[in-house]
Amino acid sequence: MLKMYLRYCFSCLMMALSIGLFAQDVVFTENNDTPYGSDGAGVYNGWLDVMRQRMDKMLDDKLLQTSQLGMMVYDLDTDQVVYAYNERQRQRPASVMKLVTSITALDMLGGDYGYSTSFCYRGTLQADTLWGDLYCVGGFDPTISRSDLRAFADSIRRFGISHIDGMIVLDLTMKDTLSYGNGWCWDDDNDKLTPLLVDKKDQFLSVFVTELKNAGISLSVTYAKGKLPQYCTEIYRHRSSMDKVLNRMMKESDNLYAESMFYQIAKAGSPQTAKASDASGAMKRLIHRLGLDPVNYTFADGSGLSLYDYVSAEMIVSLLRHAYSHRDIFEHLYPALPIAGVDGTLEKRMTSGPARGNVHAKTGTVTGVSTLGGFCRASNGHQLCFAILNQGVVRASDGRAFQDKVCDALCR
Repeated sequence: MLKMYLRYCFSCLMMALSIGLFAQDVVFTENNDTPYGSDGAGVYNGWLDVMRQRMDKMLDDKLLQTSQLGMMVYDLDTDQVVYAYNERQRQRPASVMKLVTSITALDMLGGDYGYSTSFCYRGTLQADTLWGDLYCVGGFDPTISRSDLRAFADSIRRFGISHIDGMIVLDLTMKDTLSYGNGWCWDDDNDKLTPLLVDKKDQFLSVFVTELKNAGISLSVTYAKGKLPQYCTEIYRHRSSMDKVLNRMMKESDNLYAESMFYQIAKAGSPQTAKASDASGAMKRLIHRLGLDPVNYTFADGSGLSLYDYVSAEMIVSLLRHAYSHRDIFEHLYPALPIAGVDGTLEKRMTSGPARGNVHAKTGTVTGVSTLGGFCRASNGHQLCFAILNQGVVRASDGRAFQDKVCDALCR
């Protein structure tokens, strides 16, 4: 009887520990040693065996008879790969590419980085008339709305300008002149990539002129594109936070927001006009720092729309590990990821079961491709990161269903 009682007490204790660990938020460990003694190691190995059996069984899924899979699961607490299948095969990431973009940007620019749009003049301000040119300097901020332009115009009016006699010049030199990404399909309806946008549309000049007039500023001007010269006077500068861009980019999988971040990376690495190759070069340098060969991967854009993006499950997991181990990256990335059954592109997925509210991950879907990469907590309390890349799927819903089953197995 005593042995049965002790066995019962031990079972209750382990259940309580498991529930407590599952319920807690993400915790950063100070080292990578397993927290278990010999008995705990046995429990962990038992979980590991069951999880691997579940995953092996999924490889018999009918979907994989006609499509490809690359997958890796990593235990961040014990610092080890716990499952892998074709993890080094190069595959298209779809919008999981946004993980590459966001982690590179946070690593390179930091979470306090601000997107900047400025308004300057060169000439003479006499009474309330600007005899000269007004420069609108674009920083590729995708968040700017018509109400923001109204505020810009009001700021110019408060500066003391009620009439402009000269030119209104749009400075678009922050990035190259390419309107679309390299390798984008010609028949996709995508937003234009220009440094001055309003409500995600290439209509900055017309809306800005209207708002200047609404603010009581009369115009005797011509319009031009050019570069901000030296010795100009700044009237107003608008800044948007990294988190504001990151949240929409990840939760809603906004491609324009991802491309704007891609070009922020490019601009930081080049004193001249930013080019896509500057951003891809920065991504490859980060991959090299993580111990992988960047020659094995191609990064043509920031959103994953390109036909030329190629990653691997191993590479995505390496980036997730890097983000997790750096608090200044993870504190910005993790809250921006969609949450299973709760919000973003995962709101209607994994709406019940152990994955709901547990999986925080980036989805990806283009024709023939369905992907998922992110974080979850196992039933034993361990924090995991994972990448699941399904390729050659005729119906994206089949890929999503497979990924949801994998996540359920990891969290159960």
